Amino acid sequence: MVDPLTTRRWLYRALFAALATLLLFLRLLPLDTMPRTIPGPDLLMCLIFAWVQRRPDYIPCWLLVGAVLVFDMMLMRPPGVWTALVLLGAEFLRSRQQVSAEMPFGVEWLMVGAVTVVATLAYGTILAIAVVDHASLAKLLVQAVTTLAAYPLVVFLSAFVLGVRQASLGEITRRAPAR
Repeated sequence: MVDPLTTRRWLYRALFAALATLLLFLRLLPLDTMPRTIPGPDLLMCLIFAWVQRRPDYIPCWLLVGAVLVFDMMLMRPPGVWTALVLLGAEFLRSRQQVSAEMPFGVEWLMVGAVTVVATLAYGTILAIAVVDHASLAKLLVQAVTTLAAYPLVVFLSAFVLGVRQASLGEITRRAPAR
């Protein structure tokens, strides 16, 4: 018989993959023919960071890398650069998940904001060093701000609509490896 925790974990992984596919589809749709003045938020990064902060077992590294790498390829970004930065940011947040679970949402938001700004600055710097044509650093930082503005909404939808909430103490104890 399959453990209910394992089944739930795989269902949420499938849900994450479906949401990432939906976000990519919506991003590729030609909804507006005029160029945007303000870049939109990176909703995939918001989703990844929100889920890693609440249930890090729902998004393993291989799933995160696969989703962001597909976004890189489809959005014609340099493959792997943004993927690596999002992975590093997610792993940083995952390593502090136990500490941030006990803190208020504002502290979590500041931590995610710091990771987002550092990743954005690193992305702009790496592309500038590699002499790759990219958006200006100002536009990248505006996108980081819009991403941070969208983060509370993504957290709300994840927690109250999709049911991605902090693991209870019993689930944490069951996840711990037996010795």
